[in-house]
Amino acid sequence: MEMKTARLTVLIDPAKKKALETLCASQDVTPSQVVRKLIREYLAAHGVDVAPGGGQPVTAAIEHRG
Repeated sequence: MEMKTARLTVLIDPAKKKALETLCASQDVTPSQVVRKLIREYLAAHGVDVAPGGGQPVTAAIEHRG
């Protein structure tokens, strides 16, 4: 688990937010837990390995696309 935290503000449609909250409650998880899991999976799928504790990405380079 991460040692430090940082805030990420995400704007979503109110109906999607309510649906996420309802689904999360039914599965006994928080929306934050779901978002953190999605981020970990997205990073892993793109070959980005972040050291525990919020360190810098371990991969040699992260390609930026504009």
